[in-house]
Amino acid sequence: MRISKVVIPAAGFGTRFLPQTKAMPKEMLPIVDKPVIQYVVEEAVESGIEDIVLVTGSNKRAIEDHFDSPDEDLSKNLIQGKKSHLLDQVKKISEMANFIYVRQKGPYGNGTPVLAAEPVIDNESFAVLWGDEFIYSNPPRLSQMIKIHEKYGGVVISGVRIEKKEDLKRYGIADVEHVDANVYKIKEIVEKPEPDKAPSNIAAHGGYILPPEIFTALKKLSPGRSDEIWLVDAINLLKQQGIPVYTVEIKNAKYYDTGNKLEYMKTAVELALEHKEIGEEFRQFLKELNLK
Repeated sequence: MRISKVVIPAAGFGTRFLPQTKAMPKEMLPIVDKPVIQYVVEEAVESGIEDIVLVTGSNKRAIEDHFDSPDEDLSKNLIQGKKSHLLDQVKKISEMANFIYVRQKGPYGNGTPVLAAEPVIDNESFAVLWGDEFIYSNPPRLSQMIKIHEKYGGVVISGVRIEKKEDLKRYGIADVEHVDANVYKIKEIVEKPEPDKAPSNIAAHGGYILPPEIFTALKKLSPGRSDEIWLVDAINLLKQQGIPVYTVEIKNAKYYDTGNKLEYMKTAVELALEHKEIGEEFRQFLKELNLK
């Protein structure tokens, strides 16, 4: 069955960005002129996804407003100001896909928002992308994952090769068995290992294709550390039941993380330098700072 739905968890408090995120969702932090979550949605749409399931919580109304049609006042203002090109841009946002909103309830942890999406998943495999990170690749990461799922089935997790040994402890690192080209079968995922104990340098994280059995597995879990339910624990249950778990090392990939202040600023600067409208002037500005 074709993958047509993606679940994007976006219910977190964003405490790392307080006070900015007291009234503004962290997923709406701007990268030049687009919020972070729009980059995530665009990747999904470019991969053939039709239904975007956004799992939100309190104080997340701005996300719904962003992906809604522009209101009458904004439309009139842009037309009167002879800025119809901007009106076209914001109209296209709401037309990218069918947007579905679900409220998260229950324990914390990254398994809870996935479970919250069960009522809108019709006994079908579906994708999961996080709302505060994205990957630029050609072809898009999710389309590469879908291709592998069509061939092998099971669970597919996007993989990124970690070049710096000291960075291994930031990710879930996969113990893998090579299958074909950039495809590996996962034996185990070790969460944030010490670099010397990491089973490989392939981080399995960021994007998932999951079968509907994941919901039953999530319901079997008892809240673990800090009263949280974790997706990786449910995936391990599926593996124990004989459902294979694969990771695909994404080709031509550039990973962007906006989950903490430093990585967010790195992402903002890099994409500002590539921006068609301001890139060259911004580059010149940075040169004039004479940074040492």
